[in-house]
Amino acid sequence: MKIALIHDYLTQRGGAERVFELLCKRYPQADVFTSLYDPKKTIDLGERIVNTTFLQKIPGAVKYFRMMAPFYFPAFRSLDLQDYDLIISSSTSFAKAVCKRPDAYHVCFCHNVTRFLWDTETYLREYGDYRYFAPLIQQIFQLMRNVDLKYAQEPDLYIANSSVVARRIQQIYGKPAIVINYPIDTSNFVYSDTKEDYYLASARMISYKRLDIIVEAFNWLGWRLLISGDGPEQARLKAKALNNIEFLGHVSDRQRKDLFSKAKSVIVAALEDYGLVPVEANASGTPVIAYGAGGVLDTQIHGTTGVFFKRQTPDSLQAALLESGRITWNYENIRNHAVNNFSEQVFFRKVEQLIDQTCITH
Repeated sequence: MKIALIHDYLTQRGGAERVFELLCKRYPQADVFTSLYDPKKTIDLGERIVNTTFLQKIPGAVKYFRMMAPFYFPAFRSLDLQDYDLIISSSTSFAKAVCKRPDAYHVCFCHNVTRFLWDTETYLREYGDYRYFAPLIQQIFQLMRNVDLKYAQEPDLYIANSSVVARRIQQIYGKPAIVINYPIDTSNFVYSDTKEDYYLASARMISYKRLDIIVEAFNWLGWRLLISGDGPEQARLKAKALNNIEFLGHVSDRQRKDLFSKAKSVIVAALEDYGLVPVEANASGTPVIAYGAGGVLDTQIHGTTGVFFKRQTPDSLQAALLESGRITWNYENIRNHAVNNFSEQVFFRKVEQLIDQTCITH
């Protein structure tokens, strides 16, 4: 069976790219396709040949890849995939549009519907200049929504990373999706049952991550909080924080591993579609204190692997922190929960069983 692996663009390294990296490792003989490729800023594909589209030849396209939005659908439609029996796309937007042979099978790992089209205000509010161009952008996006709906019908099977995303795929694209929670490489995390006297938040410093809630809660409690990551909100958050809160900036993988394993808890205040951080914390034997909505409802067990807070407010988070302090955590059980449910082995067993079953009936 000849396999093609497709990703929207390989110009950054985030959760979607980490999942694609796992797919590339799992299928070493598969051919890799993407619209734009910057090997210095994305996953390490070694000597793997990466096939790109005509967008790669446009000067500045790699650097300003978001500006290429109107051109991605024709770019993916132009890819010649007629030789492939199985197409596996990894997409938050455009890769699902690829064209296949009638008898081939297309599985789409859909990390989300195209957010900038279907939730424009939320997605673009981080970009201050958006408001100046909003009327023109909205006209373009309305045309693109129609195209997105059309090409969303191409995949034969959708796999969603959470029940939240599966519902969104059904509601917007009218396509059913099977939920298979995305994995982490559990070997990248160190288990420790000895916790130090600090809490940890690990996130990009952008507004929807709601680090402001965490800072305000810990200002009031006076407990030690470490925050790793950087982003446009950093200066504002630092100005608000008291001396018990330390900003670490970007940390190495080794530092991050150590921080996760020794924290009393990892705090997540964002509404995430899925969210790898809570699972990574559990893989380190560390409980999570999270806003109780979205993807964490798929990955966390209240009172066993973490504690939920009901509202995105400092008061609600403080109550959860106090509740967590009254629990005698079984750190080994927390680690086992992550390994038994979110390892690569569990993930690919589910995926390959599903692909085998659906390809037989195709």
